[in-house]
Amino acid sequence: MSAGAAARRRHPPAQIADPCSAHCFPIQRQPGAHQPKPFKSRPLTRTQRGASPVRVPSSRSNPPLLPTPMGMVAAAAATATSTSRLLLHHHAVAGSDRQHQHHLRYPAIPYPISLRCGSGRREAAAGALLPDRVTPFSYGVDEDADDHPREECGLIGVVGDPDASSLCYLGLQKLQHRGEEGAGIVAVGGDGKLKSVTGLGLVADVFGDPSRLASLPGPAAIGHVRYSTAGAAASLRNVQPFLAGYRFGQVAVAHNGNLVNYQALRNKLEARGSIFNTSSDTEVILHLIATSLSRPLLARVCDACERLGGAYSLLFLTADKMFAVRDPHGFRPLVMGRRGNGAVVFASETCALDLIDATYEREVQPGEVVVVDRRDMSVASACLVPQRPRRACVFEHIYFSLPNSVVFSHAVHERRTAFGRALAEESPAPGADVVIPVPDSGFYAALGFARASGLEFQQGLIRWHYSGRSFIQPTQAIRDLAVKLKLAPVRGVISGKSVVVVDDSLVRGTTSSKIVRLLRDAGAREVHMRIASPPVVGSCLYGIDTPSEGELISNRMDLEGVRREIGSDSLAFLSLGKLHGIYGEESGGYCDACFSRKYPVLPTLADPAAEPEE
Repeated sequence: MSAGAAARRRHPPAQIADPCSAHCFPIQRQPGAHQPKPFKSRPLTRTQRGASPVRVPSSRSNPPLLPTPMGMVAAAAATATSTSRLLLHHHAVAGSDRQHQHHLRYPAIPYPISLRCGSGRREAAAGALLPDRVTPFSYGVDEDADDHPREECGLIGVVGDPDASSLCYLGLQKLQHRGEEGAGIVAVGGDGKLKSVTGLGLVADVFGDPSRLASLPGPAAIGHVRYSTAGAAASLRNVQPFLAGYRFGQVAVAHNGNLVNYQALRNKLEARGSIFNTSSDTEVILHLIATSLSRPLLARVCDACERLGGAYSLLFLTADKMFAVRDPHGFRPLVMGRRGNGAVVFASETCALDLIDATYEREVQPGEVVVVDRRDMSVASACLVPQRPRRACVFEHIYFSLPNSVVFSHAVHERRTAFGRALAEESPAPGADVVIPVPDSGFYAALGFARASGLEFQQGLIRWHYSGRSFIQPTQAIRDLAVKLKLAPVRGVISGKSVVVVDDSLVRGTTSSKIVRLLRDAGAREVHMRIASPPVVGSCLYGIDTPSEGELISNRMDLEGVRREIGSDSLAFLSLGKLHGIYGEESGGYCDACFSRKYPVLPTLADPAAEPEE
């Protein structure tokens, strides 16, 4: 049996009914309760002003944050900080670079994007504001950082197992590639109280002290890993899961994605008295739950999510239930599995299920909320909002997910191998001697390219995973030497040969140019770069850290300009049409906005907040 067949047998595609069909139950709301329309940012009703604000702890400890004057000052400061991101930015062409201007792909001016604002629309350019949580990395600080977009978050939840927190810990280790800046777990104890442990750093660092994990006993837990963003890298307050108390008890939430109407919602909540303790868009969700007039909590969750725009896969945990929620477009993955003892597991990728011996059952469907009651382990499904056109993130298959995962019902390694085959058919490299991958995510694409081309496949670059961040080195010469710690060429594979280098994507071009130099220094006769995805020309709005458009090399230059910039003998990308061809009839169900600039959900600009009443 082939590896792909084994993966399909272990993780067969989900065969389930529409989550808005018979197996869903209706959501009962209190008479007169606020029933917002999907994806519309609207002010809260007057009766909601008296609703108790949500309280979010500000550290590892659990005592709630009370609305004090100092807290209000901190909230105001967080709001000011949250307006630090420019949605779009282009670098102007310096006069000294006139000789290269004919290689520019687009004019060096702000690219306008139509943004929703209330019920109308207006044109906004580079000043559109989004939360700090999704601000791109400060790429200029670490010039030698890995030149890829960054997935921001990974989720796992376990209910119905006495070792739930330990299983979450193991699952987070497997999802570490989705976030390396902070990690946390919230668990339900035997007394029904929710307890939280969060920290900065890798999962093993946060829970290196055994007593921290031991402090989280209980049959249900959720966990989260995240990447840092500019302005919030050292903030423990932004590490999830968030644990909050409101008038009906405690609730914890873990979020993967990005809300494009975050600032509009936050402005209106603050104008009605809500106090924010973080710069994360996830906190808005807790405030919306607290201020909803619906009962029970399921209806509150649905009320809150109906007002959200953008990408969100969510896990909620209360004293007796766990909720798994996915946005109506299904941007970010979320799967469901079950252990042999009946425990239910949710995770961002199936690799986490495999590690803890959970059998994959199905995806949480777009627009669906799955409710697990830990008291009797009953599982119910409800329709969150009517489904919208599916727009799963194609970059999950290209780069983010581990190759041994099944994401969006496809084995990731099979998708990447198909990308490589298609690239070889579309852009062969005649006369080449050997195909090598850029480790680690370029491996299967390079394997597919080599098989389709009939060329030898070799591991010509070795990645060293323990070198740390090279920007701390004192001089550029030392930083250049430090690059060799991260990627080392195998001279016996490369020397005297014409080499095809296959990578999954090309973002700024800095890593590719360094790889070309390394290979030439190692004796390569020719270096041909092949990229197993289309040119990245747009920033992501749905939970991926990408540079501003002015830093995207394919947005600034045409193909020949990019080739000259990185120094290769030839360069080719997988075309967008060929990518769509691989998915066939499914291609319309994937978001490719970073390649096409066709954004399924546009940001909502916040109206000026009204002055609070005296």
